[in-house]
Amino acid sequence: MNSKCSFNIVTVSPGPSRPGGAVPRSVGRRVGVDGVLVGAASGISAKAAQIAFPSPGTGVPRTTDLMAVLLVGVTLGSTRGAAAAALYLLEGFSGMPVFAQGHGGAIWLAGPTAGYLFSYPFAAFVAGWFSERGWGSTTIRAIAGMLVALGVIYLGGWSWLAAFAGAKGAWLGGVRPFILADILKVAIGASLLPQLQRLISRI
Repeated sequence: MNSKCSFNIVTVSPGPSRPGGAVPRSVGRRVGVDGVLVGAASGISAKAAQIAFPSPGTGVPRTTDLMAVLLVGVTLGSTRGAAAAALYLLEGFSGMPVFAQGHGGAIWLAGPTAGYLFSYPFAAFVAGWFSERGWGSTTIRAIAGMLVALGVIYLGGWSWLAAFAGAKGAWLGGVRPFILADILKVAIGASLLPQLQRLISRI
């Protein structure tokens, strides 16, 4: 497949300073847009987390928030993507029901599956980093960059879960059963990138 999914990460120069340290209007507007995008992206992750299914034999539910986190990183870039994922965790920590199956609260960031959640900002940053360097220019390269970011989530989830279930148990119950489905999610997500790029461009 060689369909184009070009992404341009736009940066806005602050321009010359104004007397009295006033912030140029363009910079203020850009900050506002970034805030809206980060807030909306964290909301998308929260909604995606509610699409969850139990996975028999494991303590880790099957959710779509993983795909949302990777897409957010690719479309918003490394910094804003990581900020959106961090905001999502902060919302959950504060008690908002944004985690899988409507859960929320600090206890969910201390349980066996917390490693997956903590890895989200890092994975979003990695996905955005690859995108900023042209890895979103084709579907195949976008998938490759997102798979690297997926590996970050697996590493975080596995290493945390291993403290509860041991290294082998964490692999068998927290990683291996999800690999094929998650690769499929990444491929689906990559196919949505052109539409997301056009949406971000309008904003």
